[in-house]
Order: sequence, then C-alpha cells, then structure tokens
Amino acid sequence: MFADVPAFSGFSVDDPAAARAFYADVLGVRTLDVGGGMFRLLLGGGAEVLVFPKGPAHVPASFTVLNFPVPDVEAAVDALAAAGVRPERYPGMAEKTDARGIFRGGGPLIAWFTDPAGNVFSVLQQD
Repeated sequence: MFADVPAFSGFSVDDPAAARAFYADVLGVRTLDVGGGMFRLLLGGGAEVLVFPKGPAHVPASFTVLNFPVPDVEAAVDALAAAGVRPERYPGMAEKTDARGIFRGGGPLIAWFTDPAGNVFSVLQQD
C-alpha cells in the first residue's frame, strides 16, 4: 500500500529560527521553508525530514531522531566540537565512551549530541 509513497519523518522544536540556524550554519544541512514556522531538512540521498514548531509544549525526544553516517566519526566529532557542540554522555555508558564523547562499546563508533531544542542526533562511523 505504501511501497511507493515518498514518506518522511518529522520532529518538533521549541524555537524554529534557532533550530534552523543550527542545522544550516553548524551542521551544514540544507533547509527549505514550508510555511507556518515549519521547514524541511534536505538530506543526502534525497531524504527529507519535517521540522515543526511546538513552542513551549515541545518536549525533546529522548531517543536519536536523526543519524548522520560519516566515514570518520573522530573528524566529525572534532568538527562539531570546533563549532561549540558538546557530545552527550549517557549513564551506564561512561566506561565505554572516550574523553571526546565517542562510544566505543561495540557496533559502529558513535557520538550523540543535541540540537538547540534538546533533540538527540548522532554521528556514526560508516565505511
């Protein structure tokens, strides 16, 4: 029924202008205004994600809403740090997370960070 439908995901933010500036200026993601304070993230491979305002009712996602696969997670973490983005460290994972915030506990190398609205994103190593 939905095999050929161009589906997309979405998540909310409390301050669309701050979020859009972060995605465009810090992460380098292209954005497209769709009105009503909403915009789309135009991602590699043609994927799109809708970002919509929720104002004071916004509650940050407690899970990763968007993953950015990169060939070198260490370089990505360094670039994020240079832009002022701090990695997230999660309870119970500290012993497997290095000083730079890269989780090395099995699976791909991954580091998490949040957007200005508190939503969780990641960079993960993918060859």
